[in-house]
Amino acid sequence: MSRRASILISIPAFFFIISLALWPQSGTAVRPPAVPLVTHDPYFSIWSMADKLTDDWPKHWTGKPNGMMAMVMVDGKPFRVMGPEWRRVPALTQTSCRVYPTRTIYTFKDAGVEVTLTFLSPLLVNDLAVMSRPVTYVTFDVRSADNQPHAVSLYYDACSEIAVNSADQKVVWSRLHVGDLQVLSFGSKDQPVLERKGDDLRIDWGYFYLVAKSQPAQASAFATDRESRFAFIQNGRLPARDDLRMPRPVSEGYPMAAFAFDLGTVGDKPVSRWLMLAYDDQFSIEYFYRKLRPYWRKGGWEAADLLEAAAKDYDSLTERCRAFDEDLVADMKKAGGEKYAALASLAYRQSIAAHKLAADIDGTPLFFPKENFSNGCISTVDVIYPEAPMYILMNPELMRALLTPVFEYAKGPEWKFPFAPHDLGTYPKANGQVYGGGAKTEENQMPVEESGNMLLMTAALAKIENKTDYALKYWPLLQRWAEYLKEKGLDPENQLCTDDFAGHLAHNANLSVKAILALRSYAYLCEVAGKKAEAQLYKKTSEEFAGKWVAMADDGDHYRLAFDKPGTWSQKYNLVWDKILGFSLFPPDVARKEMAFYKKSQLAYGLPLDNRKEYTKLDWVLWTATLADTAGDFAALVDPVFDWLNKTPTRVPLTDWYWTNTGKQTGFQARPVVGGVLVKMLADPVLVKKWGKK
Repeated sequence: MSRRASILISIPAFFFIISLALWPQSGTAVRPPAVPLVTHDPYFSIWSMADKLTDDWPKHWTGKPNGMMAMVMVDGKPFRVMGPEWRRVPALTQTSCRVYPTRTIYTFKDAGVEVTLTFLSPLLVNDLAVMSRPVTYVTFDVRSADNQPHAVSLYYDACSEIAVNSADQKVVWSRLHVGDLQVLSFGSKDQPVLERKGDDLRIDWGYFYLVAKSQPAQASAFATDRESRFAFIQNGRLPARDDLRMPRPVSEGYPMAAFAFDLGTVGDKPVSRWLMLAYDDQFSIEYFYRKLRPYWRKGGWEAADLLEAAAKDYDSLTERCRAFDEDLVADMKKAGGEKYAALASLAYRQSIAAHKLAADIDGTPLFFPKENFSNGCISTVDVIYPEAPMYILMNPELMRALLTPVFEYAKGPEWKFPFAPHDLGTYPKANGQVYGGGAKTEENQMPVEESGNMLLMTAALAKIENKTDYALKYWPLLQRWAEYLKEKGLDPENQLCTDDFAGHLAHNANLSVKAILALRSYAYLCEVAGKKAEAQLYKKTSEEFAGKWVAMADDGDHYRLAFDKPGTWSQKYNLVWDKILGFSLFPPDVARKEMAFYKKSQLAYGLPLDNRKEYTKLDWVLWTATLADTAGDFAALVDPVFDWLNKTPTRVPLTDWYWTNTGKQTGFQARPVVGGVLVKMLADPVLVKKWGKK
C-alpha cells in the first residue's frame, strides 16, 4: 500500500488516554488534541493529530501531511513507532506519551524491547540564540524489556513534502558532509523566496535537513517512500544507491530522506541514537519591503554553522531542557494545580511555534506572530495582547520584540489615525495593515481595543523591568492613544473588539474595562517617567471612570455585556490587569460577584464568552479564572477546560475558539494566543520575581 493510500484507512474512534508522567501521584492524565513533535515557526511546525503516533501521518499544523515514518527491527521483525499501517508492518504498542514544555516523549513496549522516542525542540525563551535555532532533536533509546538480548535496528525517514506548499511542486535533493555529520537535504526547485503570503500555506523556499552523526555507523539514502521503507522491512537496510531522478514533483513517488542504524545486540542497558531535523529558510520575513534573516543567522552563520553548533550542543541542551521543563512545570503546578500545568505545558511550544524570530538590520530581535487559521495576519495587536503574559513573564526582550514592529509602523507616515493599528500585513509580509480599512479608512478598525492593548502591554513591560526607557522611546504614540481613550474609552461606540467574530457591539462593558485600565496604565507610566502632573490627571480620570463603570454595568448579581442591555453578561477578562499591575482600581466585589455568576453559567466544557453564543475562547477563560480569589474558584473554571482537552473530537493543535456544549472547534487552531494561558503565573508575584531573575 502506498503512503498516500494508507491515509484513507479509517482511524478507530476511541480515546486513548495518554498518561503524563509529570503527574503520577494524582493519576492526572491528558489526551492532547494534537501532540507537538517539531515546533519552531509557522512553516516548520509538525504535529501528531491522533491518539497514537502510529495511527496517522505527522502533519503540518494546517492539517496537511508532513510525512515521517520511524521503525524498529527486533530480531529480524519490523515494527512501526511512527506513521500509520504500511505493508502490514505492525505497530509496537504505545504505552505513554508525555508532553513537557520543550519535549514530547513516547514510549513503546513489545517484542521484548522498550523503545523511547523523544522529540526535543530547545525553545528556551531565556536564550534567544538557542530558541531561534530551527532544529529538533529526535532520540531513540532502546533496551531489553525481558532480560534477553535482542538484535535491533532503527529506521527514520522524512518526506520531501516538508519543503513545499503542495505536492505538485518540484523538489531537488543533495547529500552533504558537515564535519562528522551526514546531511540529507531537500528543497523546492524554484525557490520562490517570500513570494507567497496567506493563511493556509506551507513554505516552498529554503532547505530541509535530516542529519545524523557519521559515527556510530549508519546508512542513509534518497529513495521513494516504497523503495526506502521496503528495503528496511526486508533486511534492515536501505537502498544501495540514491534516487537521482530530479527535479520532480513530490507526488511522483514521494522522495524520502532516510537513515538506518544497526544497534547490534541490545541488553538491559539502553542504547541511544539521535538525529536532527532542521530547516533553513534563509530569509524569514519581509519587513517594510526589506527581507529579514532569521535571528540565528544574525552573526553571519550559514546552515553548516547551525548544524555543527546544534550537534555539538546535543548533550548540554538535552540536560538544559530537562531541567527547564522540570522547573517550569513545578511552577505551573504551584500557580494553578496539576490540570493547569498540563494545559500550560501543551500551550508553551505552540505559542512560540506560531512566531518567527528575525533579526533587524542592526541585529535587534523582532518577533512576528501569525494569525493561524483566523486570517493569516502578521503582528496583530489583539493577538499579541492575549499571548503577552507568557513573554512578559519569561523574557521581556521577546515582549519588546513583539511590540517594536507595531510601534515603528504606527510612528511612520502611513499610519495617520489617533489610535493604534490592528496588524502589519499578511504573513510573512509585514508591510502595513491589511485588516478592515487598512491604513486608508476607519472602517472595521478596533480603535479602543488596540490602543488599550498597547498601553496595557507597555505598562506591564515597564513594571516588570522597573524602568520606562522603552516607553519613552515611543512616548508621543502612547500619549496620543491615551488621549483617544480618555475621550472614547468609557462608553465605546459601535465598533469591533478582539472578539470580532461576534460582530460589532456598542457600549461594550468589557472593552470599557480595558480602556479604563489602559488609562491607569498610562498614569503609571507617567509616574515612573517623572511626569507627575500628567500622572495625577490620568489616575484621577481612570478612578472616576471605574466608579461610573460599576454603576453603568451593574445587573444585579453580575455585570452586563453592554451598558444598554440588561439581562446580558460577558467574561470580564480584561479586569485581570487590575490584579497583575496592582492598581486596585475596581472594587474587589466586582471580580467576586462576576466569579460567583460565572460558576453558575458554565456548560460541560467551560464558560461561554458571553450570553450570545455557547462558544468560548480558551485564552480568555484562563484570564477570567485568574480573577479568582481562591484555588477552588480557579479550579472551578479550569477543570471543564481540562475535560475539553481530553474529550474534544477536533484533533488539531489547541484551538482557542470552541463550543462549550459539544467541545468541537468553532475556528482557529495553532495560534500564538495560547501563551495567554500562562497569565496565572504572571499574577503570582513570587513567580514573577523568580522568572525575572532568569
